[in-house]
Amino acid sequence: MVTLIDREFTVNVSLERAWQYLARLDQWPTWAHHIKHIEVLPQGELGLQSSGVIHLANSIKSIFRMTEFNPYCNWKWVGPFLWLTIHYDHRFESLNTGQTKLRFVVEAGGLGVNFFGRLFATIYRRNLEKRFRFS
Repeated sequence: MVTLIDREFTVNVSLERAWQYLARLDQWPTWAHHIKHIEVLPQGELGLQSSGVIHLANSIKSIFRMTEFNPYCNWKWVGPFLWLTIHYDHRFESLNTGQTKLRFVVEAGGLGVNFFGRLFATIYRRNLEKRFRFS
């Protein structure tokens, strides 16, 4: 497994608000414009049984399934990209009552991870940096 991205953001909201905001996957397209829409099953709150499809604006679909779910701490999902298996970890840490550290860790394994992983990371990092907005 190779770490492709390990990026932290500090947001000026409580841990609970940060979690609730990001756990509403149906709202991601409002601030992540590279995402057209997200289908999540089962419908309702995000949880360990969640899986789905992220429909990107460029018509690519990204399938995911939850592998780890620890409320107000982290969730991790996994999905394919070409010949790779990508692991996305969304981590939350309360710094104080009005600030939260968000940490996004993306790891990959599989055939061609050194080439395709770097390519994927370049695109993903750009979207993360440009599109990440928290309101």
